Amino acid sequence: MKPFERRKFLQSLVATSAVIGTGSFSIAHAKEKKAVVGSDSNRFKISLNAYSFNGPLTNKKTNLDEVIEFCAKTGFDAIDITGYYFPGYPEVPTDEYIFHLKNKAHRLGLDISGTGVRNEFGDPDKAKRAADIVLVKKWIEVAAKLGAPVIRIFTAKALPANYTWELAEAWIVEDIKTCVEYGKQHGVIVALQNHNDFVKTADQAIDIMKKVNSEWFGLVLDTGSFVTNEPYSEIEKTTQWAVNWQVKEKLNYNGKSENMDLEKLFRIINASSYRGYLPIETLSPGDPFEIVPPFLKLVKDALEKVMKG
Repeated sequence: MKPFERRKFLQSLVATSAVIGTGSFSIAHAKEKKAVVGSDSNRFKISLNAYSFNGPLTNKKTNLDEVIEFCAKTGFDAIDITGYYFPGYPEVPTDEYIFHLKNKAHRLGLDISGTGVRNEFGDPDKAKRAADIVLVKKWIEVAAKLGAPVIRIFTAKALPANYTWELAEAWIVEDIKTCVEYGKQHGVIVALQNHNDFVKTADQAIDIMKKVNSEWFGLVLDTGSFVTNEPYSEIEKTTQWAVNWQVKEKLNYNGKSENMDLEKLFRIINASSYRGYLPIETLSPGDPFEIVPPFLKLVKDALEKVMKG
């Protein structure tokens, strides 16, 4: 290579490196590649949402250490450690306890796929909403320490009386934007769960996604909580915003409850651009130590069948 050509080549490398170092390149590249999914290099990972153990965790008949051990023995890839089950919630746990759980999960071969809090952004009292913004911010810090990529939040329990949906949505979007900016600073994605509360339909969820409009915001797609319209179509409409999931045993629609068609669900997910964790959440009455393993097997069998075509 001639000196002039060598110099031009090195200059082009420096210029390329500078572009790669900017956030704009990363965002543009991510958008460009959003719909391109290489199945050879990406796989779905099955996680357990700790809410499956809500009864025994709440009643102190088990603890997060034992649930983590259960996940490792049962064949999960990860665990979603819901914030409610940390000692002292809603106060944040000590760093010692956070790092203990992180260390334990790692040594047992588990990722921590997420965490979550209870918040209320639909209260007409702005001071109360501000207090819940503080709550979410504190737990964003916990998520960052855990190494959890996503923290799940809610919108509101219901539409407040004497207010329009649009007005309440404006409060919610404003508060979420504040949380998302804080999440961005800590490398944690803030994700709204559709929960058949204030958000009941895919269109409502999508409207909030578009108004917040951040790569640090997404949807925890709850498969059992779109009950207003045909649920599989609602799920399919929102997959592009999914940054995490809650795969449930049942669908509740038109006043009836039926088993989730897992193969149909996984075909929808596999056709989307989403890859990563698929946390499952069992809500059936009984002992979760007995209920979870059979559902996990159904999930794995259905997913394997779909992936094999």
